[in-house]
Amino acid sequence: MSSTASSGSEPGWPSGPVPGAPRDVPAVPVVPPARSSRVSPGEELRTRALPGVTLTVRSRPPARAGLPPALYVHGLGGSSQNWSALMERLAGTVDGEALDLPGFGDAPPPEDGDYSVTGQARVVIRHLDASGRGPVHLVGNSLGGAVATRVAAVRPDLVRTLTLVSPALPELRPQRTAVPTALLALPGVASLFARMTRDWTPERRTREVLALCYGDPSRVTPEGFAAAVAEYERRLELPYFWDAMARSARGVVDAYTLGGQHSLWRQAERVLAPTLLVYGVRDQLVSIRMARRASKAFRDARLLTLLEAGHVAMMEDPDAVARAFRDLLADTATTSERSAPPRG
Repeated sequence: MSSTASSGSEPGWPSGPVPGAPRDVPAVPVVPPARSSRVSPGEELRTRALPGVTLTVRSRPPARAGLPPALYVHGLGGSSQNWSALMERLAGTVDGEALDLPGFGDAPPPEDGDYSVTGQARVVIRHLDASGRGPVHLVGNSLGGAVATRVAAVRPDLVRTLTLVSPALPELRPQRTAVPTALLALPGVASLFARMTRDWTPERRTREVLALCYGDPSRVTPEGFAAAVAEYERRLELPYFWDAMARSARGVVDAYTLGGQHSLWRQAERVLAPTLLVYGVRDQLVSIRMARRASKAFRDARLLTLLEAGHVAMMEDPDAVARAFRDLLADTATTSERSAPPRG
């Protein structure tokens, strides 16, 4: 398979108009955030310019040279900060980078306004092709899990292993608690919600998000809560915040409706990379019921179920996720050694 990303003709990419892409919609100005997001001690944040898109990349220097590369992809409404705890724990295992997808974190919106899952997957592929870091251990949460699944399916040469934390794969009967998030995809709903909640304080907004995403919000430390509030305040200053949320939600919903070879479940079946699936029993956005289906869909899958976790297990229980990730790498290395041709 070619080492360059396709514009749509490569197998696995939908042809024609990209679902979730804007049609005759005025472009939102591509401007950088006025304030940068928080950078934890030991982390670095840099900007990467690619044609039509500007990314920000969060990284932590690896414990030693020669560690294999890893790339982390966040979910809807998230940012590269979602991976800080896990990156710190895995600094002795992989050379990790976490992306801010276009329109999130410190990254400005894409120039073409394309927030579809396919569009985000193309961005990840272009980043990997341009950086020359592939193949990587690819890790994704929620929307980022759907993006990572599509990347692994259409560009197996770029992915060593795949780790998916509550991936946003299509559900026929989503949980009722996930419906409000899906409704953001409808025209006008995001702006209506913004008007209805304009008197909410950043503290209240943060509590609502934590209650939805965490299995037990009380596990968030006071320092962690204060940092989350500050980040929410920063995001509300962005002129494209609600637009990015609405278009990204529309991209997820549109991806759920794709059939045939473009279905995310069909593409999950095509993934060759050894895969770790992480699900939280208390997840209000991705049902724990999907763990069983995902385990059957990915051909080389391992499953970690966390009883107390919700939608963001890598933030709620980073130690457990880090242990399972190391086990995946160790198991993969052992399997590779057993399957290697004899020497001599």
